[in-house]
Amino acid sequence: MTIRQIVKYPDQVLREKAAPVANFDAPLRALATDLLDTLRSVKGLGITAPHIGVLQRVVVLELPDAPEPQTYINPEIIWISDNTARHEEGSISMSGVSEQVERPAQLHVRYQDLDGETHIEAANGFRAACHQHELDQLNGTFWIQKLSNLRRNRLIARYEKLQRNRN
Repeated sequence: MTIRQIVKYPDQVLREKAAPVANFDAPLRALATDLLDTLRSVKGLGITAPHIGVLQRVVVLELPDAPEPQTYINPEIIWISDNTARHEEGSISMSGVSEQVERPAQLHVRYQDLDGETHIEAANGFRAACHQHELDQLNGTFWIQKLSNLRRNRLIARYEKLQRNRN
């Protein structure tokens, strides 16, 4: 079990675009295992390789409605619905704060598994929001960028206050 250090907001790594995975090998499997171990250590629902400072397109989700954790390599959204839904979002890189974010309510995501096989998953509701949240992170868009300036500034102020009180 390897728990990796989580990159904290406002680290610049969180705004960088992750590179596609080309090699489906033992180091990739080790990275996926480390991501899951790290995710579980902070009781999160989703994590990307950039969250631990690795700029590769790898996502691990462990959602309450899934029978087991899922790893997505090189995920991309190939369809989104016109209808939207609001869900509470936060980040392991900015723990202690969350906010409602509006996103498309359904999507289809194409991804590869750890063996390089391609799959398409249809997702709706909270699962669709999680996919969009993590794919944004892979593209260098931190989730608070989806908020209005006013809501983002208030959230950052709350987070900074939490950080000061922790130190």
